[in-house]
Amino acid sequence: MAVYTEVSDEDLNAFIAQYPLGAVLSCKGIAEGVENSNYLLVTESGPYILTLYEKRVNRADLPFFLGLMEHLAAKGVGCPVPLHGHDGEALRELCGRPAVLVTFLNGMWPRRIAPYHCAALGEAMAAMHLAGADFTMGRANNLSVSGWRPLFEACTDRAHEVKPGLAEALAAELDLLEARWPSAEGPDALPSGVIHADLFPDNVFFRGRDLSGLIDFYFACTDLLAYDVAICLNAWCFEPDGAFNATKARLLLSSYRKVRPLSDAELAALPLLARGSALRFLLTRLYDLLNHPAGAFVKPKNPLEYWNKLRFHQQVRGPGDYGLE
Repeated sequence: MAVYTEVSDEDLNAFIAQYPLGAVLSCKGIAEGVENSNYLLVTESGPYILTLYEKRVNRADLPFFLGLMEHLAAKGVGCPVPLHGHDGEALRELCGRPAVLVTFLNGMWPRRIAPYHCAALGEAMAAMHLAGADFTMGRANNLSVSGWRPLFEACTDRAHEVKPGLAEALAAELDLLEARWPSAEGPDALPSGVIHADLFPDNVFFRGRDLSGLIDFYFACTDLLAYDVAICLNAWCFEPDGAFNATKARLLLSSYRKVRPLSDAELAALPLLARGSALRFLLTRLYDLLNHPAGAFVKPKNPLEYWNKLRFHQQVRGPGDYGLE
């Protein structure tokens, strides 16, 4: 279970008394997720999600995350909205952790990705990028290219335990990406803005064939918009056997472009951005695997899934390999 902090009945009731929600009817830990403690909370006024932010979340970043959700929701993007208490505050303390209560989003994330899921995701992601264009707060992406070398150096001595020769291969890839990574500034800069940076299937809810909303904005940041697209190519367009599904990629990209056109420069950069996305998730998974505490509830994810994705993108010749004309 992804519940790291247990909340007593007494503490919960005192917390909820700060909101105009009535009495608590039930509270159940949510097993999914790896960063924070989450509870499905039902009060007399309805269901909500209670999140306690654990040590990996920087408290100073929380106003950005919460403000972004409120901004996007006001622009019509389906996402949870932080609740404000009697004192007007959304962020408060519970059991020694920063905590927030957000609205409940109806829907389920897709366990088996179909092409129509990818089409709906493309539209929603583009709409989110446009809606975030006038969000006034910013947050640097500490897991973009500048953050990969420290992660790599923390893993290099033991990477061979996962795959022989992995450290050497990752070192060469990191050197290339650092040298060729697109800029967000200057005359040749790619468009940048607010990105989700973690739009994996379990963060996208559907009701039937309709996308109902996006959740878990706690990696959101200011970065290249096309990098968000590249993350989704990796997260949504590979089959369980590791094969790349060009049909899913074409639907994701074409649906995105209907809402927000991708420039020629962005399309040309996609293979490199996809390689960077693959390396980012490979390195964080590798670090978590090599530093997994004994008896931890959350099982670490396999970093080699992203090694295989990285190898695919290294062979991509251009946007045509992603199903585009």
